[in-house]
Amino acid sequence: MTPPAWLGHNWLEPHYLVWLGKGALLTSWLSLLVILAASLLGLLFTALLDQPWKPLRLAAQLWLSLHRNTPLMVQLLLWYFGVSGLLPDEARMWLNAPHALALPFDLALPWPSFEFLAAFTALTLYSAAFICGELQSGLNAVPKGQALAARALGMSRWQVLSLVVLPQAWQLVKRPLVGQYTAIVKNTSLTMAIGLAELSYASRQVETETLLAFQAFAVATALYLVLVLLTQLLSHRPEPAWSTLR
Repeated sequence: MTPPAWLGHNWLEPHYLVWLGKGALLTSWLSLLVILAASLLGLLFTALLDQPWKPLRLAAQLWLSLHRNTPLMVQLLLWYFGVSGLLPDEARMWLNAPHALALPFDLALPWPSFEFLAAFTALTLYSAAFICGELQSGLNAVPKGQALAARALGMSRWQVLSLVVLPQAWQLVKRPLVGQYTAIVKNTSLTMAIGLAELSYASRQVETETLLAFQAFAVATALYLVLVLLTQLLSHRPEPAWSTLR
């Protein structure tokens, strides 16, 4: 691709754009996995906070408080440097060595790097704590009288939950949840601190090689904007079937 003449030599060479593209792909993959895992974990903690056994409920509250009230950067460093320091040498060497998971038909699935696993774990635990808060707020905002009235009409617990409580709670929490998902995309930029070659790491590499700081970070900013807008669009589709029931 030939750059416009008016840019002169202040244009990123194609292979630097490839670096940034690969960084954006890794950011997208990490964000998608964290969104899925954190949503499931947040739902699990929401159920634990609503169960009657007090010790388990207190344990869940303590775990959520720990992750809500400590910086994400510290959690990333804890999982990368702290946990790896506790592992036996053989396990640490295995995690840091490149290898693949054998699949049928002579296919192989590359094993993720230890940086990726540490980033995925820290981001999932941190994000699940906030997603749980959003889900809990939505459920608590549904008037208790509606569930009691549905039970009085002869509906089962599952029918009350699926036909009365969840549709209203979903309408209340879907926008805050989209905000949490976009925050996950942006929070992936912190993983450059542990050496994960995502978009921010790639833009820093390009800036170091070319000294074209504005161009490198401008392209990275544009790619982050695209990823966030895509996340906002995809988070609105598809609607769960029960969300339209009233």
